[in-house]
Amino acid sequence: METKHISHFISNNSTEFFGLLPDGDVVQSCKLQNKNGIELQVITFGAALASLKIPLEKGGNADVVLGFDTLADYLSSFDLDGAPYFGATVGRYAGRIAKGVFTLNEKKIQLAKNNGENALHGGLQGFSQKVWEIIATTQGDNPSVTLKLLSPDNDENFPGALTVEVKYTLSEENELIIEYKATTTEDTIINLTHHSYFNLDGHKSSTTDQELVINSRRMLETRADNIPTGSITDVKGGLFDFNMPKKCPTSIDNTFVLEQNEEFAACLSSNKNNLKMTVYTDQPAVHIYVGGNCGDNLKGKDNVNYHALSGICFETQNFPDAPNHKNFPTPILKKEAIYQHKTIYKFQSI
Repeated sequence: METKHISHFISNNSTEFFGLLPDGDVVQSCKLQNKNGIELQVITFGAALASLKIPLEKGGNADVVLGFDTLADYLSSFDLDGAPYFGATVGRYAGRIAKGVFTLNEKKIQLAKNNGENALHGGLQGFSQKVWEIIATTQGDNPSVTLKLLSPDNDENFPGALTVEVKYTLSEENELIIEYKATTTEDTIINLTHHSYFNLDGHKSSTTDQELVINSRRMLETRADNIPTGSITDVKGGLFDFNMPKKCPTSIDNTFVLEQNEEFAACLSSNKNNLKMTVYTDQPAVHIYVGGNCGDNLKGKDNVNYHALSGICFETQNFPDAPNHKNFPTPILKKEAIYQHKTIYKFQSI
């Protein structure tokens, strides 16, 4: 992607008022722009990525993530049957936990069931519905914004007071870098992820003509309610073998196992905009999701009607329901240990 200079550009980040919650809490918006003209907007509600505008070779730009223009729309989206979690930071535990139950240090812990009989994405009011605090911004090369959240002991019944930071950086190599750090006052479980729906043709389009590669040979076997059985299956030659480019699926909600020696996790390409996004992560899995409950009443940015094929999620994370499977990577964060997680979304012309 060629470097683009923007003559009217003065400062590469700014923080401004985005909206008020019913309880009077202020939600802010922060914009960053790198020297190549990529611009992102992060809001403090859910530490969510609200927009990500990528300059195109043919001119103009594409906003490649789904989102809303107003805080009211973000709030009301969580009342929908199947909340979309647009752009949100998901925690304390991303993905599903069977029957909302797990055992830690020989103590049985019951979480709220907010996805049928199971717990999903941190419970009734997970990190995606909290107001985060902006604690740092940087300008110049590789501009960034860092947000912080304190999740108190027994928040959604999770043990330990958890202090979380998430840092968004726009690199001069056209990477969106997301870094997470967390500490706890007691042993707890944690699994943080980013929940943007990407569309390289722009958020007004469909993903159906874009090509997907998932750099994984194995996936988690799941029951009908998407809870892992504990078995890990080979994808070779099957419906979920995306090791060679295929058109984006119309429905997928599956966790793919990543090998740490592999170069990348997944890749999405658009021939229309000559744009490619490659996903890198240090996490053991990427959960790919397309085909949510986006009904006719779901209007996004620019008054666009979003639908089930408007975007695709690359949720880099630990395995869903890991607390209940000894053969899965441990989700336990020990008291005074440090949780760290890094994911990169790199954009290039093709």
